[in-house]
Amino acid sequence: MKKRVIIDCDPGIDDSLALMMALSSDAIDVIGITIVCGNSPIDMGFENAKKILHHMGRLDIPIYKGADRPLAKEYVNALDTHGEDGLGESFLEEIAGYDTHEQAVSFLARILHQGPCSVIALGPLTNFAQLIQEDEKAFDAIERLVSMGGTYRSHGNCSPVAEYNYWEDPEAAEIVYRHMEQTGKQIEMVGLDVTRQIVLTPDLLSYIERLDERQGAFIRKITKFYFDFHWSQEHLIGCVINDPLAVAYFLDPAVCAGFSSHVDLVTDGPARGQTIVDAFDFYHRSHNAYVLTKCDPLAFFQMFLALILHKEKESLDLLENLIGDRKGIS
Repeated sequence: MKKRVIIDCDPGIDDSLALMMALSSDAIDVIGITIVCGNSPIDMGFENAKKILHHMGRLDIPIYKGADRPLAKEYVNALDTHGEDGLGESFLEEIAGYDTHEQAVSFLARILHQGPCSVIALGPLTNFAQLIQEDEKAFDAIERLVSMGGTYRSHGNCSPVAEYNYWEDPEAAEIVYRHMEQTGKQIEMVGLDVTRQIVLTPDLLSYIERLDERQGAFIRKITKFYFDFHWSQEHLIGCVINDPLAVAYFLDPAVCAGFSSHVDLVTDGPARGQTIVDAFDFYHRSHNAYVLTKCDPLAFFQMFLALILHKEKESLDLLENLIGDRKGIS
């Protein structure tokens, strides 16, 4: 039986790739998409989600606008990373209509009271902090909550120590992690240190184009800006695609490895947005997170390409050579 899933996102280039991956899977039923301000402002994120659904032929899936600002700080978008339109300055055709009047938190509460449903959160956790504040029982009904956010073993991408999603709204993340501790549950944290192992290289993109000209051209169009950004900022030949790893991990946890721990969020000062992972159990507090530490890039790209290109994994015979010597789970 397919698992019911809501995807909360802020599209965003890598959010879009993650949506494409999730919508291509037969294992999950994406029953709705909720938008939060993050990479792109709320209205732009809504429009970008429509563009991806249109590309995938899935305009049957409803989209709901959520928080248009963080709980406590001024909103700072990431269009410097994702381009003027949030989709790599691809300036895809606008999709008319499709407005939904119900807000994201109301939709989340309604669906979560109806039965088992999981969440893949690809942006700041503002919508879920608001859900906790308005309807704890609905939040507590989430079957699995996988969040792309935070970092454990690497530097940040918007400060020396903070990953963007949690830096954008650390108060929201702190509310969610604290509530997990209080209820004895664990958020599944897909941190920046792990997603940095997932690099879409020029060779991989060319391989995608060889296998599926249409899908490859679309991915090239929305990622060109991302490739240029990563080169200018990090001298990386390729681009890190963070959010699809959260989808891959949800579909098959064996793609990643990690451990249970207590995680705190820093909400002020120069370390604002930092995730403090108590790996050595100094504080003897309840484990409120399952913190990923490793992934298998080959297994990820086998899944990613197989899904978005509708291929059998066994047919992707060149992938191992293209991934090279990047180490997987040990």
